Amino acid sequence: MQMGADIQKTDKIYVAGHRGLVGSAIVRNLREKGYQNIVGRSHSELDLTNQAQVKAFFEEEAPDVVVLAAAKVGGINANNTTPADFAYENMQIQCNVIKSAHDAGVKKLLFLGSTCIYPKLAPQPIPESALLTGPLEQTNEAYAIAKISGLLMCRFFKRQYGDNFISCMPTNLYGPHDNYDLNGSHVLPAMIRKFHEAFCEGKPFVELWGTGSPLREFLYVDDMADACVFLLEHYDGEEHVNIGTGKEITIRELAEKVKAVTGYKGEIHWNDSMPDGTPRKLTDVTKLHELGWQHKVELEEGIELAYKWFVENEGEARR
Repeated sequence: MQMGADIQKTDKIYVAGHRGLVGSAIVRNLREKGYQNIVGRSHSELDLTNQAQVKAFFEEEAPDVVVLAAAKVGGINANNTTPADFAYENMQIQCNVIKSAHDAGVKKLLFLGSTCIYPKLAPQPIPESALLTGPLEQTNEAYAIAKISGLLMCRFFKRQYGDNFISCMPTNLYGPHDNYDLNGSHVLPAMIRKFHEAFCEGKPFVELWGTGSPLREFLYVDDMADACVFLLEHYDGEEHVNIGTGKEITIRELAEKVKAVTGYKGEIHWNDSMPDGTPRKLTDVTKLHELGWQHKVELEEGIELAYKWFVENEGEARR
């Protein structure tokens, strides 16, 4: 399927969220593939929740292609305690960028969501068709609702105006430039930091949330970025596309792998009074495989790469 031939190496590509985990990986991948005209703005330079600022930016810069990777993100605790912030900020960002991209005549836009858009008890592995077929997981409902709104907005702009706006839903991501703040991070970076600090401080045990029984899928962020650029180049469909490995692991097994990589020798204590979240969340990546893309970095190698980056950048690892 060779639909995206209109993307040129000389195109001006605006990556919203270019400094984050997702956006920085996409910028790296674009540059590796020869795209050099890449535009980014920090939050202090451009507040994506401000409609007037976003409109002015698009009028001034006139990007050819947009990758919407900017979002307010966080783990169970952050989603649970500040749901209004997650819903409002993400919807504002999406509405402003998508509408301004339409008004500016952008020739292609890629919207990045998350597999949390799917129902809590969706069939496993989760196909794209599972969207809106059941209740969401309550602990990240606000973020999920925002992301569902974004992908449907892209679909509606395509349907009504013929805009080439596409969406993808990556699974759980990790890697360079992740968030290692224990109050807002996801499970894998939180584990890396906890085990690393316990190793350095000689702690007898590490406490982790939940029972360790949920099953999760993890994708190294550079693989995700490669899939995103692949879709920009080769996909124009209305339906969103899952991005993942199609492989899963229990949180308990994940903890043992991170423990081994960090060299920590103490015990793991599971605090089962804390929530587990969704019991299982594995993406069906049949569609992506049929388009011609598969992941390259397996979990063990990815954890080693992520830990190496964390150790080398500990002072600035968004703590």
